[in-house]
Amino acid sequence: MNYPNGIKKETTIDTQLSHSNRGMTLEYELNVSNEYYRDMDKAYIYKKPTPIKIVKVDYPSRDKTVIREAYFTVPSTTDYNGLYKGYYIDFEAKETKSKTSFALTNIHPHQIKHLENIDNHQGIAFLIVRFTSLNKTYLLTAKKFLSYLKESEQKSIPLAYFQKEAYEIKDGYQPRIDYLKIVDQLLGGK
Repeated sequence: MNYPNGIKKETTIDTQLSHSNRGMTLEYELNVSNEYYRDMDKAYIYKKPTPIKIVKVDYPSRDKTVIREAYFTVPSTTDYNGLYKGYYIDFEAKETKSKTSFALTNIHPHQIKHLENIDNHQGIAFLIVRFTSLNKTYLLTAKKFLSYLKESEQKSIPLAYFQKEAYEIKDGYQPRIDYLKIVDQLLGGK
């Protein structure tokens, strides 16, 4: 794949799914899935870069530049955004080791507001949450997530809520995490 700045990138899609790959992070698996979607011309969804301000840089040589000090400039919104079938998609991906709940401290207030804004403007907004110790991954729509926040004073979302109100994403081959299959359900098969 060629990028505008002339950098060439080799495709990193691993075509083998085995038990040895179970330790991969959710983010890595989503990145591989999104790369597959792009390669298949199905969707264009990207990981958002975290905005930073570089303060100190060492330039020992042109190809060995090292950033020594940097700061986050503004709080990041969500992890991923892009287009699918003409719809704007925006979502946050989180992992938890808990077997019983997802702590709301994992989602920052500015991220909640961002998901709410996307949902209010007819975008497709959701969370993808993986319970790593259970090897279960769920897609929870922004509507269901925001509804839970308004109706509950809990500091976490119980696993039972995900089982009842979210969509379980089964492990796959290509793509590894086929969340667009669920987005199709949300769109009513469009």
